[in-house]
Amino acid sequence: MPTALYLFCLARGGRVPTLAGTGISGHEILVTKDFFGVTAVVCEVAQDDFAGPSAETQLQDLGWVGPRAVRHEQVIEEVMGYSPVFPARFGALFYSAESLARLVELNLELINGFLDEVTDNEEWSVKGSVSKTKAVAEIFSDKLKSAAGGLSSLPPGIRYFKERQIRAEADKQLTSWVRKACNAVADELVAYSTKSRQRKVISLPKEEGEREAVVNWAFLVNSSRVREFVNLVNDANARRSAGGLFFECSGPWPPYSFCPSLRMESVA
Repeated sequence: MPTALYLFCLARGGRVPTLAGTGISGHEILVTKDFFGVTAVVCEVAQDDFAGPSAETQLQDLGWVGPRAVRHEQVIEEVMGYSPVFPARFGALFYSAESLARLVELNLELINGFLDEVTDNEEWSVKGSVSKTKAVAEIFSDKLKSAAGGLSSLPPGIRYFKERQIRAEADKQLTSWVRKACNAVADELVAYSTKSRQRKVISLPKEEGEREAVVNWAFLVNSSRVREFVNLVNDANARRSAGGLFFECSGPWPPYSFCPSLRMESVA
């Protein structure tokens, strides 16, 4: 059966020792290969597992993909304990050591530059969600406070209709209110990070009720500032959750969000 090299990540040459555990499916041997001063962490797999007709079915099967995706992350996170990493996406295959060596050679400056950039930095994820009910109530409450003086002198019937108008305005302003509040939090977090990226917003699971995902950020944070950064997210959540905005922080993660694209020409 034809085999291929499954790539987990690239790291500094000479930094990664013999790794514990197995490869991607639980029985392969983890191997390090050095090319041009860069270490590739790989294992040997059957080509049919990740490429070809049979692989198409397997890659749609969560029961097959799930444990392997977890193992992919585990290996990269172990390597992160020894070196900055350039993480590979799940399922990255090379049909020979020579083809992997050519990729590294072709992108050597880019790879080393990225490893320099992420040295002593960690990727942290911050996701934001909104409870529309709470947020509209917060906007409505603020507007009522602003209009309290004028409303108090109105007859009850007219006051009722004015309050309904104010609530309708609160509904219309929800999107801009959420955007403004999230931008304010983002500005605070950017000040404590090296780099930031906006990522695709992923819908929340049904058990989150009426909350709706609104932002999904990735931040590259210097290791010396991680505690301050996490505290800042927690503070933002504490200040804004009563008004319907919630922020969750997780990490550190392999720096996928900041990886540059590698040139693939001439790689067989």
